[in-house]
Amino acid sequence: MMLADMQRDFHHWLVNTGDENRLQRRLVSPRGLAAYQNNYRSQLVNVLKASYPQLLSRMGEGAFLQTAIRHIDLHPPSSWTLDDYGADFRQTLRVIYPDNPDLDELAWIEWTLSECFVAPDATTLTIQALGDIDWDHARLRLTPSFRQHVATTNAVDVWSSLHHQTEAIEAEMLDTPAGVIVWRRGFSSQLRQVDAIERAALLSLLNDGDFNAMCDVVVEHLGEAEGVTRAGSLLAAWMASDIVASVEIHG
Repeated sequence: MMLADMQRDFHHWLVNTGDENRLQRRLVSPRGLAAYQNNYRSQLVNVLKASYPQLLSRMGEGAFLQTAIRHIDLHPPSSWTLDDYGADFRQTLRVIYPDNPDLDELAWIEWTLSECFVAPDATTLTIQALGDIDWDHARLRLTPSFRQHVATTNAVDVWSSLHHQTEAIEAEMLDTPAGVIVWRRGFSSQLRQVDAIERAALLSLLNDGDFNAMCDVVVEHLGEAEGVTRAGSLLAAWMASDIVASVEIHG
């Protein structure tokens, strides 16, 4: 019997509950095997709890544990580090709770807040640095930690109430879809809900960074006069919040 064969069979058994026959045929005694599988599952459950503390609080211990076990069965670890485990936890939430998009969005918030915290650093850009910019050829680059997602529920408010341990908030659908943005400012992860217009403007910048194209997106929603004013206000707010990291001149 080759060691590699036993290792392969042990791994197969470890991540596939109940499939013991092939492994047991290779062992002198199968006693104690359950301890390995219990330890494997317990460690992964603890990883998910550590990654999603507010989701755990929201769902309750029993429901979270049931979902975690289902996820472990469906999605065994595939990365070299357990830090990556749970990135796809939302897939399992959508399967088990298809009518609860608030849980899906809450999970996105929790994972992304942690993810952006370890994103690459970026220099900050000041308003004063924009004085001589040729805006017809300007490309705005957002901070590497920036992340965005559509918002259909009040998950941002729910997360905030859980994080600050204030009065519980009931999950609600938003009247119109909006957006959620996450980024790191200094040593602190930031979270903010934005309206559909601001999200569309940010998506435009993520696409190619073209400032004029971003303005066109806002004008399309609000009209010429109000749109230009809003675009300028958005840029100022992003600069003040360290969302815009740099400006490049093309052409």
